[in-house]
Order: sequence, then C-alpha cells, then structure tokens
Amino acid sequence: MDATAEASSGEGARHAHGGKDDRPEKKVPLLGMFRYADRLDMLLMVVGSLGAVGNGVSEPLISVLFGDVINSFGESARSTVLRAVTKVVLNFIYLGIGTTVAAFLQVACWTMAGERQSARIRSLYLKSVLRQDIAFFDTEMTTGEAVSRMSSDTVIIQDALGEKAGKLVQLASAFFGGFIIAFTKGWLLTLVMLTSLPLIAIAGAVSAQLLTRVSSKRLTSYSDAADTVEQTIGSIRTVVSFNGEKKAIEMYNKFIKNAYKTVVEEGIVNGFGMGSVFCILFSSYGLAFWYGGKLIIDKGYTGGKVLTILFAVLTGATSLGNATPSISAIAEGQSAAYRLFETIERKPEIDSDDTSGMIMENIKGDVELKDVYFRYPARPGQLILDGLSLQVASGTTMAIVGESGSGKSTVVSLVERFYDPQAGEVLIDGVNIKNLNLDWIRGKIGLVSQEPLLFMTSIKDNIIYGKEEATLEEIKRAAELANAANFIDKLPNGYDTLVGQRGTLLSGGQKQRIAIARAILKDPKILLLDEATSALDVESERIVQEALNRIMVQRTTLVVAHRLSTVRNVDCITVVHQGKIVEQGPHHALVKDPNGAYSQLIRLQETRGDERRKIQDSGVPNSLSKSTSLSNRRSMTKDSFGNSNRYSFKNPLGLSVELHEDEITGEQNKDDLSNGKTLQKAPIGRLFYLNKPEVPFLLLGAIAASVHGVIFPLFGILMSGVIKSFYEPPDKLRKDSSFWALISVVLGFASFIAIPAEYLLFGIAGGKLIERVRTLSFQNIVHQEVAWFDNPSNSSGALGTRLSVDALNVRRLVGDNLGLIVQSTAALITGFVIAFMADWRLALIITCVIPLVGAQGYAQVKFLFSEEAKEMYEDASQVATDAVGSIRTIASFCAEKRVVTTYKKKCEALRKQGIRSGIVGGLGFGFSFLVLYLTYALCFYVGAQFVRQGKTTFADVFKVFFALVLAAVGVSQASALASNATKAGDSAISVFSILDRKSKIDTSNDEGLVLENVTGDIHFSNVSFKYPSRPDVQIFSDFTLHIPSRKV
Repeated sequence: MDATAEASSGEGARHAHGGKDDRPEKKVPLLGMFRYADRLDMLLMVVGSLGAVGNGVSEPLISVLFGDVINSFGESARSTVLRAVTKVVLNFIYLGIGTTVAAFLQVACWTMAGERQSARIRSLYLKSVLRQDIAFFDTEMTTGEAVSRMSSDTVIIQDALGEKAGKLVQLASAFFGGFIIAFTKGWLLTLVMLTSLPLIAIAGAVSAQLLTRVSSKRLTSYSDAADTVEQTIGSIRTVVSFNGEKKAIEMYNKFIKNAYKTVVEEGIVNGFGMGSVFCILFSSYGLAFWYGGKLIIDKGYTGGKVLTILFAVLTGATSLGNATPSISAIAEGQSAAYRLFETIERKPEIDSDDTSGMIMENIKGDVELKDVYFRYPARPGQLILDGLSLQVASGTTMAIVGESGSGKSTVVSLVERFYDPQAGEVLIDGVNIKNLNLDWIRGKIGLVSQEPLLFMTSIKDNIIYGKEEATLEEIKRAAELANAANFIDKLPNGYDTLVGQRGTLLSGGQKQRIAIARAILKDPKILLLDEATSALDVESERIVQEALNRIMVQRTTLVVAHRLSTVRNVDCITVVHQGKIVEQGPHHALVKDPNGAYSQLIRLQETRGDERRKIQDSGVPNSLSKSTSLSNRRSMTKDSFGNSNRYSFKNPLGLSVELHEDEITGEQNKDDLSNGKTLQKAPIGRLFYLNKPEVPFLLLGAIAASVHGVIFPLFGILMSGVIKSFYEPPDKLRKDSSFWALISVVLGFASFIAIPAEYLLFGIAGGKLIERVRTLSFQNIVHQEVAWFDNPSNSSGALGTRLSVDALNVRRLVGDNLGLIVQSTAALITGFVIAFMADWRLALIITCVIPLVGAQGYAQVKFLFSEEAKEMYEDASQVATDAVGSIRTIASFCAEKRVVTTYKKKCEALRKQGIRSGIVGGLGFGFSFLVLYLTYALCFYVGAQFVRQGKTTFADVFKVFFALVLAAVGVSQASALASNATKAGDSAISVFSILDRKSKIDTSNDEGLVLENVTGDIHFSNVSFKYPSRPDVQIFSDFTLHIPSRKV
C-alpha cells in the first residue's frame, strides 16, 4: 500500500478504536454465552449443576442441624445432653459426606466445561480475526486489541462459563433452599425477615450494573495500553531510531492513568455494595432477634426453631449477597462475550473462509483493471485510483512506477483482493475476481513485499508457508532459486535456525530472500513484487534482483518499482500519477520523450546517482567487501494493518545469522539472572516501598479493615447471648432480645462505614501500585538496548502479558490482600480473646481444629478463584500476535488454517492442564466440606461432654464456638486470597528483574558529551562486533570505515 493510504488507514483504525469508550456497553444474553458448548460440555454442565444444587442445599440444611443442636443443649438436662447432642452430631457427619460428593461434581464439571468452551472460543476468535478483510484492520481493530481480547476477554469468559456459573447455581440453590426451610419451619418469622430481601437484591443489582460499566472502561484502557506495548516493542528499532521512547511512554501512561481511575471506582462500588449488604443483613438479624423472642413468648416457638429460621433466612440472604461477585463476573463475561462473539460472527465482505466462487481448470494469468475507482475504507474522502485501467498479458511483466502516494501499491492490493474497488472491475483471465474462489485465486498469486514479514519460528517453517506439505528437498530447492541457500547452509542450525520476532535476527536481504523462497515454493501463476528491493543496500539488491529475475520467467508479473534501474528490461512500464495512468510503454519508447513523466523520474534518480559518484570520487575508502556492504540504513517498513509507514534499522551485512535460545537467555541475561537471585530474597519489602506515597491510605485502610475484622467475632458474642436469652423466663427474654437486637443494628452500621472505607482506601493504594509498576516497567523496557529484545522471552506478546499479569498479581499482594490480612488478624485476635475468656478448655480444643476450618475456606476460594489461566497462554498469544500482525502475509499465502492449527496445538496441553486442575480442585473443594462438618461435630460433642460434667454452660459453648468459628471463616477466606502470595512473589521478582536491569545502551541516561556543533563525520576504527544473541558468529573483525561529513 502507498504511504499516504497506509497512514490514513492507521489513523482510521486508531480513531475507530478510540471511539469505543463512547458507546454504550453491550452484552450477550445469559444463555447466549453458552452458544459454543458441545454435547459433552452440556453434559458436564448438567452434572455440575446437579452437584451445585446438592452443595447449595446442604447449606440451609445445616441451619436445621444447628437448630436441633441448640434445642438439644437448651432443653436437655445435664445428664441427657450428651445423648441428645450425639444424635445430631451423626447427622453432621452424614451431611458432610453427601456435600463432599456434590462439591466435587460442581467444581470438577464446571471447571472442565469452562476450560473446554473458552479454548474453543479462543480458536474461533483467532480464526474469525484471520478471515476478516484488510479493511477491518484499517478501521475497526488493531493487533494489540485483538491479542488483548484473546488473552484477557477469554479468561473473563472462562471464569464466567466455568467456576462462576457453577457458584451461581450453588448460591441460587442455597437461596431457595434456605427460604423453603424457613417457611416450612415458621412462615410468620420468615415473612418478617423477608422485608430485607428487596433491599439486598437492589444493592446487589446496582453493584453488579455499576461494576459491569467500570470493568468495561478498565478493559478498554488496558486494551489500549496493550496495543501501545505491542506496537512499541514490535517496532522497537523504529522507536529507538527516532527517539520515540518518550512519546511511547507518554501514550502508555495516559491509558494506565485512565485504568487507575476505574480501579478506584471499582473499589468504591465494591465497598458500598458489600457494606450495604452487611448493614441490611445485620439489621435484619436484629429484627429477627426481637421478633423471635416475641414469638417464643406469644406463639410457643422454641429457641432452636427461631434460630433454624434465622440461619435458613440468613443462608438464603447471604447467598444472594455472595452471588454479587459471581453475577458481576458473569456480567463481565457477557460483555466480553459480546466483544468476542461480534467478531466471531462477523462475515466480512471479502471472506477468506468462503468456499463459493469459480475455480478455473487452467489459469493463463491475464490481469486487467478496468475503469477502477478506489478509496481506502479508513479514508473515504480521498480518491486513490481515479478510473485506472491497465492490462498485463499472460507471461509478461509490467512495472508500475510513480511518486509516493500515487496509488501504485494499491493496484497490488486490489489484485490480491485485499480490497474491492468502489467502481470498476479487477479481472483474471477475463473473469471478475469477485466471482472467483478467494482461497483458490490467492493460491495462484505470489506476493513479495518491500518489507517481508517473517514469523517467530524457524527458517524452514517460514518457507513452508508457501506450500504446507512441502518436503525438505522442495524447501531447499526454493531456497537455492532465491539465492538463500548459501547463507542458510552456513548457519549452525541451518534451516532450523529461528529468525526472531518478525525476522529481526536476519538482515533485510536475508529476510527478502526467504520471502522469495516462500513465494517460489508456492509456484504462483501471477507474481506481485511490491517494491521488493527498495529497502535493500546495493549488494543485497543485486542478489535479490537476481533471484527475482529467475522466478519471473513464464509468469505474469506486476512490479511496483522504486528504483527505475530494476525495471528497464520489463515488457511494459506504466507511470501512475494521482490514481491515473499518465504514460505507458517499454523503457526505450518512454525515454524518447524528454518531458514525459517517466523521463522526469529517471532524471531525478540519476541526480541522486551523481551525488553518490561524487562521494566515491572524493576519496571515501572502499573498505567494504561484498559480504560487508553497508546495510545499516533507514528503510521504509510497511505495517501489516496499513497503518503508517515507519522506519527501522535492519540487521546489517547479510552474514551468517544464528539464534540459540539457550545462548540468548544464558549469555544475554546473565545480569538478569543475578538480579533475580537477589530479588528472591526480599522483593515484597520493595513492593511496599513502591507503595510508600500511599502510606496514609494504607494506614487508614488498615484501621477500617481492623474494624471490619472485629465485627465477626463480636457477632459471636451476640449470637451466644441471643441463644441464652431464648431459654430464659419471658420478662428477661423480652428485655435481652431487644438489647441484642439493638447491638446487631449497631454492628450493621459499623459495617456500612468500615467496609466501604476499607475497599476505597486499599483500592487507591492498589491502583496506584499497578499504575506505578506498569509505568516504571514500560519506561525501563523501552530504554533497553535493542539486543535485549532479540530474546524470545522479551517479545512484544510476552512483555505485554508480563506487564498485565505481574502488575495485577503484585497489586493483590500489597493492595487487596493486605487489607484481608489486617482484617483476618483482627478477627483472629478478637475471637481468641473472647473464646478463652468464656472457656479456655473448650477454646483450646477448638483451636486445635481451627487449621482444618481454615484449610476448608482456603480450598474453597483457592480452587474457585484461580487466576492461573492469565499466565498459561503467554506462548500461544505470541502465535496470535505474529499472525494478526502479519495479516497480509497470512492472507496472501492462505495460511489462516495453518495458524489456527498451530495455536490450537499450543493451547491443547495447557487446556488439559486446566482440566486436571479442575479435577484436583474438585477433590480438594469437596473434601474441605467434610472437614468443616466434622469440625462442627467435634466441637458440639466435646461441648456436650463439658456441659454434662458441669465444667461449662451451654451459653459459653456457643460463645466459644461462634467467636472462633466466625473468626476462622474470616481468616480462611483471607488466607485463600492470600494464597496468591507465592504467585505474587514470582511476579515481584519478574517486575524487579525489569526495573533493576541496566540497559547497556540507555537513551534515558543524561551522562556523556553533548557536542555543540555536529558536523556528521563518522569513523569506525578497528571495530570488532558480535551480536549478543549469537556470540559465536563474528560480524565485524578489525573493521575500519570513514564517512566524511555531508557525504552519502
């Protein structure tokens, strides 16, 4: 594509992308998320749902057992209390066994279903992206956005389709089960408690709606940031050569600052959502305590019956409140699904997946453009081709020349059918190209562009894109014809040598010859050469042109030429100006008109040639041999999406190139490894230091978290007091129940103040940490020397994933989890003080089993809130990055299916690993319930023994039980979320390995001389050089060269 068109396309894509924030958030229907589930997925979800229902119903059934055990303590004499309690204890054991099986089925089946569906969606999304027409990438999507959606949105969908969906079924079952039991036991008290339900529902719904909006804004900001990372790292030579680091950092920082605002908003929404739910719940408990006491006096209810209703409604209402994260996750999943499914189901106007269309038995190769008018979709106001008509006869060669922006490269794009003209026709053998099978006709056309795009794989795998089932002999033969065999054979790994991201470990000439070999292997009937030698030095151009001349024989060839000397011998030369043909004919005929457009172009280039000859005559030493010709030049590089022309410095000299991953990681990153060893000792403290500016927020947040934590064990005192009051005489019952009701309301208002404050303050601190980590990391990344990016682990896809995942993990450690640690510590200390003051013997016994209760909560949250998927697909995301970033090459070689197959293979092992984790997680999750219920059974059995022996009262038994168990539940949830500490520690090491790495060529360093007057005199004196990525290959040895000032 010509320069102006590409620039416009890039602007169009950027404009379209940037405008998405203004659109209202759209979602797919709930059941619509499951549209890509197969029969096995359906079966897994049905079985998982049955397990979730059983697991959910077990929670309100516990309330029945609690009511029975309370009655057993409150109504039995000391001599019979043990026998009565033992009967209930056995029921706890039976329920634990049943719940274990149900919980296993829930987690294992839903996790497997989520893994399978998300893997399928990833592949379908990549397949759909690759089938889109080029106009889609000009106006609607960029590489970074496409890859970000695959790595971020699919993880969100996986969470929604798997764990969160199963959790929601479980909570819904607990909700309905709780209220069914409550109405069965006592409808009057249940109706009174139901007055709080609409308020809880409203709070949950509002929170979910607001979180969906905030999440969408955050994802958009992170997607824009990911796009910036991909473009910057993918074109790092361009960025460095034009001192563009500061501009890239400013752009990245702008998106990260927008994301920080959404993190704070998310903290506010979550805090007020949770705080309002707890406030309503505690207030409803107070109402239940007061009215329950009244029913015991007036209606003959028992204390156990009141508490069964209370716990059943509590279970139902809490389930509704706890459903908020699952509802929010599913709402996010619906939004992410809309974004992905919209692309998956988008049918492009030029569809590479369309199997319809004519397939000719024999194609001659006649090419004709008839009265073509064309505008780029991203720039509809500018006419690129204005009624252009040309014919290229079969087996002949036509060159198209003209100034930049004249539309000459657009002709190539139309013949490849990257675009369709708005008017006129493109004909192959007299047939409109629109009527031909797209895959077939592209298979008959070979394209060699100015800047060939190679994939981050071996030379052999890059060449084989020309013919998928080619033998090694065919590959070698193509390389020989392309003049590439000589340099490939000199490589230690030969055809298995890796070329680096976008082929950056090869010189421009080497990349071009591999691209030509790829085209030769395709054996096209029509050959398109789009300025194939314009970016090469003289020696590389000679070698490449030699190869091109060889493959042009007996093929219809269309050459877009920059250097007119390369097209003097073609059959016909067409001069294009502003989208129209102004001259046409062979070279010898066109030069006869000295005032013609072609002659003017020749004179312009000859003038430049004279200047070069003057430089040679002035005494510039010719110290460069053929193999060491100067090729460290500035070259125009075409963006695969048709963004803007950009410059890049190519690897020089056309010498032997070798890439050993072990050498890269071993030789190039020795400093990184030593840094890593140091970081492993104390990265956490350094993370806290990064959060130092937010210390006031952290301190205030810690106070709020402490208040939040203390509320739960204090509620244990309240519960034991209520239970005791229900078995007292009427007058005292009425007075005490009113008192405890008031205390419950006070705890509710304390929650409403403490929880929002905690979420907001830690949200600010955590958000700032993410912003700081991402900003500092990206800033240090772009200032690394170019050689650092030759390491495959420092590719744009890998670095983009590290920036997002590592920042998220360290935020959880220092931000979110810090609040949970403070909260759980306060809960634990308060719980122990209350319990040991009530009865130290029973408290000591229960303390021994608290680790088991903590393990239960740890298992629940650990296995239901896994974030491992974000790290698992980094390798596969690089395949997607390469493919989408090289979409023109993919389309030209009909390689869409090959890329999708490669992507599926990379994801398959990881998908299986995720399924295994689901099974193991299901076992752990199920067993944790058995541990919990056995712990309850032990506590009540030992308490009954102590009551029978007269060592304690039943009120103190429940005071100890509720104080420690409620404290342990809080600790278990916090410890489960804090279980990411190991992962966060690894991320911290990763973050500081980037932050601490000193660039060997640091453009941000102000040290060094600054010349007042730069004359431009360049002198290489006895230079020896090897690339860090291939230290065994000598590039320069005692190299000396002098380039005088103002000379070329």
